[in-house]
Amino acid sequence: MRFTKDHEWVVLEGDVATIGITAHAAEQLGDVVFVETPEAGRHVKAGDAFAVVESVKAASDVYAPLSGEVVQGNPVLGDAPETVNADPESGGWFAKVRVPDATEYEALMDRAAYEAFLESQ
Repeated sequence: MRFTKDHEWVVLEGDVATIGITAHAAEQLGDVVFVETPEAGRHVKAGDAFAVVESVKAASDVYAPLSGEVVQGNPVLGDAPETVNADPESGGWFAKVRVPDATEYEALMDRAAYEAFLESQ
């Protein structure tokens, strides 16, 4: 699992990356009440806003940590957005993206680096 400074996480299996927001981000948002996931077939570039998460506190964009083509948005989140709070770094994923270049993944922070980043904030 890799992480961004915008509090997204990524797991790369083969050429498909599963992307979500970190437990830290979910905690900061509070109770998630709505999630808009990207549609399959959409092409995203690293750094693009590609999903939206709304909580009782705020609405926030979720940024694509990697470039590629969305192959699936998480269908569970439409009916159960609270899954993001209950299981942010697993079942609460936002999208799966086919990634043509794994070097972007390698450039992201590992868990130790991400935790050090959080402590520095």
